[in-house]
Amino acid sequence: MTETVPGVLSVRGADTQSLPLVFDSPHSGTDYPADFDHSADPAQLRHAEDTHVADLWSGAVAAGAVLLEAHFPRSYVDANRAPDDMDPAQIDGPYPGPLNPSVKSGLGIGLCWTRVPPGGEPLYARRLTGDEIAARVARYHRPYQDRLRALLDASHARWGAVWHVDCHSMQEVASAMSTQERGTPRPDFVLGDRDGTSCEPGLTETVRAFLVARGHTVAVNDPYKGMELIRANGDPAAGRHSMQIEVNRKLYMDEATRVPNAGYEPLKACFSALALHLSDHVASRLERTTAE
Repeated sequence: MTETVPGVLSVRGADTQSLPLVFDSPHSGTDYPADFDHSADPAQLRHAEDTHVADLWSGAVAAGAVLLEAHFPRSYVDANRAPDDMDPAQIDGPYPGPLNPSVKSGLGIGLCWTRVPPGGEPLYARRLTGDEIAARVARYHRPYQDRLRALLDASHARWGAVWHVDCHSMQEVASAMSTQERGTPRPDFVLGDRDGTSCEPGLTETVRAFLVARGHTVAVNDPYKGMELIRANGDPAAGRHSMQIEVNRKLYMDEATRVPNAGYEPLKACFSALALHLSDHVASRLERTTAE
């Protein structure tokens, strides 16, 4: 059964979950709200999407996990940012609350994006108002973050621990909106655990070893360490393990057209196998805890 909030999110596997394993895809949404009012080329704006990522990970449900996905685009409001991650200079008028801009908002990719990838052109012909941003947070951003937390809390309450995988995709090379030099090539995968602070080391190593064994290049915490959803939900000492997986889009689609390439189905099969592998990892951790 799929739980759906139209235009906002959907949850698959909550009724069949057999392990405390939760996957989420906060950036694969393609339902563009009518009030977006951007001035960007729609084809260019789609470069912000983690297109197809939720589908690529859909096999996680058969592995006994839960899968949450956003339906709204990250460029409209980014579910993987803190609700105060916005530069006041980018807002027209007051904002109802304090702001704490990060390096991401400085690059134009904070709570509400202000620049278009990959070149970094302006996303709007005007500044967004504080009320507009607050409305996006209330209707889209907060419900997504709250639903993820509820799924994690329910798993933790039932099993005493929870493992969370935050699923993303990345451009083949760094863009003008990256913290890296433009044109820097990316590996096949980047795993982020906030320098080992958001999950038990075995989780990151299990994923890394699985992917390397299949011939992939894998980096850890470079250049992506994991953002807000990892920061807010990862607490290994409390049995809350959260990590981020970035996959290079060249492995599964044409970045210009967003059309799947020949690697799509093999990658989807790889992710289904990885979800099963992680289910075994989680089950072994639970058995160890019970034995202790």
